[in-house]
Amino acid sequence: MSRHPSGHASGHPGGRAAGRAAGRTATRPVRIGPRAAAALVLVTLIGIAAFGWPLLADRQSGLAHSQDAPWLFAVLLPLLVAVVVATIADNGMDAKAVAMLGVLAAVGAALRPLGAGTAGLEPMFFLMVLSGRVLGPGFGFVLGSVTMFASALLTGGVGPWMPFQMLALGWFSLGAGLLPGPERIRGRVELLMLAAYGFVGSFAYGTIMNLQGWVILQGMGQGISFHPGDPVGANLARFVAYCLATSLGWDLGRAALTVVLTLTLGATLLKALRRATRKAAFDAPVSFDSGV
Repeated sequence: MSRHPSGHASGHPGGRAAGRAAGRTATRPVRIGPRAAAALVLVTLIGIAAFGWPLLADRQSGLAHSQDAPWLFAVLLPLLVAVVVATIADNGMDAKAVAMLGVLAAVGAALRPLGAGTAGLEPMFFLMVLSGRVLGPGFGFVLGSVTMFASALLTGGVGPWMPFQMLALGWFSLGAGLLPGPERIRGRVELLMLAAYGFVGSFAYGTIMNLQGWVILQGMGQGISFHPGDPVGANLARFVAYCLATSLGWDLGRAALTVVLTLTLGATLLKALRRATRKAAFDAPVSFDSGV
């Protein structure tokens, strides 16, 4: 006799087989309720403003992300907590989901030092892609942010750039959760899609983080430096030249490693994450029959 996530018992062999077949196909991500979605939108809007406002500022604005980062950090952390609390309040994240969040964040934080400082090789990015894919965009955003926070404490990488890294990795993981669902794309095609996303997303992460540091760097050539108050188009052209000249190789290393790990280890890790998600049954109401 077996017991399904709903708590109802089934002793018929056909019922057990049907339950196993349904379990193999029904892997539900952590649900995003309206309050969690509102918190995510608010965090995203604040993040976009934090990264992009120097491009619209005038020459007398006193640009310095090193000065605004503590304020962003003070705003970001309560909002990240609000995302988690809102998800719990919307019955999207229970104790099992919080435990899984802690385990995956710890693994991701432990992976980061393995490649830190070596040609941009950061193995934790492939874990963020697969976790966001299986567990959904809301869980992915929180996981990316928490993982970056934990890894910064682990590696001593705490600084004015950290809140920006938390936002950027949160967006990276969120994007993986927004890809076409596994009910439509599975198998080798799914791995290729995730590898392609990891490749493009790795460059996007590096580009966004370049924008954070570029506006405060001094002493660079006129063709690649930021000029406060200049037209946005002119500064963006210099920014592209800056990325090509300074970080292309670093971003390529991150993207290539993400692709290799996704294609070689992705199938195994996807199965493990989906099995854990099915067993956790995040959305399943628990009730028990009194009969035998």
